[in-house]
Amino acid sequence: MSSVVIHDPTLRDGQHAVRHQLGVAALRGYAEAADAAGIPVVEVGHGNGLGASSLQVGRAAVSDDVMLSTVREALRHSKMAVFMLPGWGTSDDLRKAVAHGADVVRVGAHCTETSLAERHLGLLREEGAEAHCVLMMSHMATPAELAEHAARAVGYGARAVGIMDSAGHLLPQDVTDRIGAMAEAVDVPLIFHGHNNLGMAVANSVAAAGAGAAIIDGCARGFGAGAGNTQLEVVVPVLERSGYATGIDLYALLDAAEFAERELMPAPPVTGSLSIVSGLAGVFSGFKHQVLDQSARAGVDPRDVFFELGRRQAVAGQEDLIVDVVAELSARKAAT
Repeated sequence: MSSVVIHDPTLRDGQHAVRHQLGVAALRGYAEAADAAGIPVVEVGHGNGLGASSLQVGRAAVSDDVMLSTVREALRHSKMAVFMLPGWGTSDDLRKAVAHGADVVRVGAHCTETSLAERHLGLLREEGAEAHCVLMMSHMATPAELAEHAARAVGYGARAVGIMDSAGHLLPQDVTDRIGAMAEAVDVPLIFHGHNNLGMAVANSVAAAGAGAAIIDGCARGFGAGAGNTQLEVVVPVLERSGYATGIDLYALLDAAEFAERELMPAPPVTGSLSIVSGLAGVFSGFKHQVLDQSARAGVDPRDVFFELGRRQAVAGQEDLIVDVVAELSARKAAT
């Protein structure tokens, strides 16, 4: 069998679904369960990464320092990972994360703006951390463009590079084309991180592995923004049946998923109407709460907001654009 490394961002990406309110007991409990299952890498943090706790995107229940120290203590075998977006996190945040024992540090960048990650990837190389670069909103770039930016990221110091289907917009052939092009351009492990807006996250993950991805992301019960992420306890056995060894204990994985459903989330994510619309529109699922809140106050249809954001090619970090779109739609409604 070929093998893939499973990377579990339940304690980071899942934060979006609960407005970043996971506390110490939840963090520790899930980290222990994931470690017992043999999940190779467990990622933790605010949903938007290091340094992102703020009024704009939501304050976390506990600080980055507390999150990292709690999970580090709970992991006896698994590596600990963190995520950082330039503009939210800083070089100091990266140094602190490494000091807390982060084994893997992912730097995110919009799919055509890899240069924004150059300084941070260089710093991580100097610090001796395993630096990864993930290209976000990957449906907005062609396979050739993604291959070019993957090569740049490796040149900056990334030891793995990959794509996030941040809006859950891609179909399996789209994933195959993108990962395949990147595999021809770089000789480091490739990453795929899927979202389930159109119900394709598991299929897309298998397609990614078939095209050469060696690192596949998944969250317990799909815990994540909107329709959620690739469902971890589903994708692992599906990958195993497809010929990819993960090294994860199935029963312990299912136990971890049950803990997550019981202790981390009010309910597992579903592919609801608004998630489908955001996937079709190609808009980041993490906008869901802000879109719902702003639309309700203004009395406009949140589906219209998502499609307008898609037309404007809104990306993570442009949450302020939601206010502008809602105001314009409200004005149009009042004028009719």
